Amino acid sequence: MPSSSQTSVGSGALSHAYIQHPSLRCNVPESRGLFYDDANRLLICVTSSQVFSWETATFNPDVSPSVDSIPEGPILSVRFSLDKKVIAVQRSDCEIQFFHRETKQTLTHKCRAGSESLLGFFWSDSPLCDLAVVKTSGMDLFACDSAMNLRLVETKKVNVNWYIYTHESRLVLLASGLQCKTITGFQLSTAGVVRLPKFEMTLASTESNSKPIISAGDVHLVTVYGRIYCVQVDMEAMLLHTYRFYRDAVVQQGSLPIYSSKLSVSVVDNLLLVHQIDAKVVIIYDLFVDSRAPVSAPLPLLWRGYQGSDTSPQAASKENESPESSTSSENIVMYEDAWTFLVPDLILDQTNKVLWRVHLDLEAISASSSDRTSLLEFLQRRKLEANKAKQLCLGIARALILERRPATQVTQAIDVLVTAYSYSVKAGIYKELKNGKTTATIPTNDGASPDNERGRASGSSLDEEEEEVEMNLPSGPADEQQESQLSSPAISPDELYKFVFASVEEMMVEESDYLVAIITEFLRSISAEKLKVDLNIYVMTIRLLARSKRFAELSLFTANKIIEPSKEVALQLLESGGQDPRVRKLGLDMLRQLSLHHEYISSLVQDGYYLEALRYAQKRKVTSVRSSLFLEAAFASNDMQHLAAILRVLSELIPGFKETSEYYTFHGLLNETSSSVAV
Repeated sequence: MPSSSQTSVGSGALSHAYIQHPSLRCNVPESRGLFYDDANRLLICVTSSQVFSWETATFNPDVSPSVDSIPEGPILSVRFSLDKKVIAVQRSDCEIQFFHRETKQTLTHKCRAGSESLLGFFWSDSPLCDLAVVKTSGMDLFACDSAMNLRLVETKKVNVNWYIYTHESRLVLLASGLQCKTITGFQLSTAGVVRLPKFEMTLASTESNSKPIISAGDVHLVTVYGRIYCVQVDMEAMLLHTYRFYRDAVVQQGSLPIYSSKLSVSVVDNLLLVHQIDAKVVIIYDLFVDSRAPVSAPLPLLWRGYQGSDTSPQAASKENESPESSTSSENIVMYEDAWTFLVPDLILDQTNKVLWRVHLDLEAISASSSDRTSLLEFLQRRKLEANKAKQLCLGIARALILERRPATQVTQAIDVLVTAYSYSVKAGIYKELKNGKTTATIPTNDGASPDNERGRASGSSLDEEEEEVEMNLPSGPADEQQESQLSSPAISPDELYKFVFASVEEMMVEESDYLVAIITEFLRSISAEKLKVDLNIYVMTIRLLARSKRFAELSLFTANKIIEPSKEVALQLLESGGQDPRVRKLGLDMLRQLSLHHEYISSLVQDGYYLEALRYAQKRKVTSVRSSLFLEAAFASNDMQHLAAILRVLSELIPGFKETSEYYTFHGLLNETSSSVAV
């Protein structure tokens, strides 16, 4: 198994997902609570009169927090404005206070005490409003100017029991009804405020609980592959229901089994991680595929030590340390009650006052998969560690060939890689990251993006109704990679040749036929996608066919343009034609067809056809070939009549040739050797 798959002492378990040292630690005396501002990606720690905030985008534990002073008072929640100039603090179920960080100005906003309760608030980048305040009577949308003056823009009247919102999706869900299963949704995006259709969540009932109630903790908003989903826990049915949002419809996509009375979710690299908290395992799902089968077997979420290549016994001991033990001054108890899972991939440990990021181990996932074709498709969809996914794909392709897997299986794998590359090129994403912006959409069913190419399990009647809603999402964890990190794991034909075919050629000497069959299918796939082929792959094909003495097939490959004409191909045909004149003639004919006069003439002379070469040069008026080439070849043949003829033709073809040193040299040799030949 790959070295990155660490074991946990006592269980022998592997890890497909893990948290890793160092964490982001809040060492603040007299701390009264930790909060997370998902809009600004800030970890916030508050005391009675101060607000400490850390940037989580870079996740640098050595960076000192920003510190702001605020008046003393209770703090139920805290969020910074999107420009980070204002701090908003919810003081009670009817009051929010605003503090301007520069001017120190303070503003208090209150709702009607007794008639309604304040459930929460969030900042928005919608052109309609800057702030949304959610109350039991609905949602108020406010515009806020630079002086912190609030102006009510619109009120959405809805009876609200609880709500959830993520800045990533710009979507707020308001729950109402006795069982809190009636959901009203609004998206506050840069396109405005869009009201989504009201829908009912699925909820099973039992004799012991005929009217179960959905809580806010049972519902999660996630964004994967640019699609917005709601996942809802149905504890009575032990199912996790998934809903996908469209402008004019909310479509239930199916259900996933759950095995724990308590669970939460994360999203890492567009994969849904379902944390079965009681069982202390993670199940990974890829919602892109039609199947609801997990990506891999349920395994524990593990803690890992310092990242790096240290393989010493001390380092191994540290990395393999049990999650329940003391590690690097942090007492970590996996899935303890004080853990809060944050969108999309963070875990807030209130006990240790630390923030973790959830990581995937692509190597361990790859090692545990037996279906190589599906694994390649999975890896080609990874963006967060695109370079690692790319290297794993190359390794899988090499292994399939070296293991002599059936040609059909290898062909399927190659087709996956070629198709993925073709899409990346057409979509313009096969390039290095240049900025930190990501976009996602609530897509139409017939959109062009790859996540729309697969049909939904249901909702096909909505094709005409579903319209696209644009969302501008903040930078994700992938944006934190260095600019040299590829944004796509796609593999070009050049890279397939260099790192797969060329690297296995020497090890496949005895099985050239097998490798030729694989390359032939590779060329077919390349042709189907209308991609450019690395000329080296043609050269290799010729070399392999000649090595196995399949000269007739080589002729057919060339005649049928399976091997495209080029200078490199022609020269390889000439080299391989040493064993078969027909192959060498193919090379000569190709040089002539490509009007590579110099190479064609040189090859004719090399074969002893110097008179034919000279006539060709005379007819085509080729002057780039030095005259000594013909003279030396004729003299070496000991045919003085040919030498005399060449001297005569060169004298006619090249003005002033009789005055050159070459003429005097070879004319003198001709006279010395045969005085009977007249020029």
